[in-house]
Amino acid sequence: MTKSAPQGIPSTTTSRPLEGKLALITGASRGIGAAVARNLASKGASVILNYSSESSACQASSLAQEIATQYAVACFTVKADIGSPTGPALLIKSARDSFLAKSQAKFQIDIIVNNAGVASNASIQDFQIKDFEWMYRINVLGPLLLIQAALPYLPNDRSGRIVNLSSISSSEGFVEQSVYGGTKAALEAMTRTWARELAERCTVNAVNPGPVKTDMWDKMPLEHRGGLRPWTFHSPLAAVREEIDEQEIVDQKEFVGGRPAYPSEVAGIVAMLCSHDAGWCTGQVVCANGGMRMAI
Repeated sequence: MTKSAPQGIPSTTTSRPLEGKLALITGASRGIGAAVARNLASKGASVILNYSSESSACQASSLAQEIATQYAVACFTVKADIGSPTGPALLIKSARDSFLAKSQAKFQIDIIVNNAGVASNASIQDFQIKDFEWMYRINVLGPLLLIQAALPYLPNDRSGRIVNLSSISSSEGFVEQSVYGGTKAALEAMTRTWARELAERCTVNAVNPGPVKTDMWDKMPLEHRGGLRPWTFHSPLAAVREEIDEQEIVDQKEFVGGRPAYPSEVAGIVAMLCSHDAGWCTGQVVCANGGMRMAI
């Protein structure tokens, strides 16, 4: 049974599984975050798009307009730095204020997707404390402070959904990822703890993408892509499809060993965990990497 759309929030006559739900996605202006926002909106959820920098404001605004028009749901944009001590609380307050300005309904956050994250590679000898603090602040402390700030607005009937974007870097021991891999391992540990602490309110799961065709992939030096070949080559779903995949991916298939995921593919798995049908799944790290990482 789904909630009816809150007063003041656009609705459609077509039944959609997330109709009337409100989803908050961090780092939502591009890449996986934008794909998740589109997917959840297509299923009827109103969405809060978080972004952190002025350079992303235009993208966030354009995405919000696209989503509101195409899916007939409410869409709000909120600038807030998840990596600052006050950013997560500011995000929740601003989202609440924006929602209540358009609706008389109760402000409840049904879905949170902790997608915002940063990465930087360095060998042991080149490691810098400032990079450690930067990555742990955004990838670990930020999600924790966000859930803390959101606690008053989470459901109380186990219908809530939290999905954390981890990475196979948490478990595969990639060279030069002492810090980044550690942040994702920490996020997975928090996922399990939150699943217990929030059991009467929501499920909490993580997904662990491998390489994804985002702007981070596009900026990755070719030699770094080639370094993924041993993993990509053995990923069952990474085989390049010449009539389907982008030409750049086809051209690099021998060197890279296969293809990265497309953001929509990862978003589909996130959305699956946000569904009513996923209500008996919590505390898990779910494969979102085409079989690059198979756990038992």
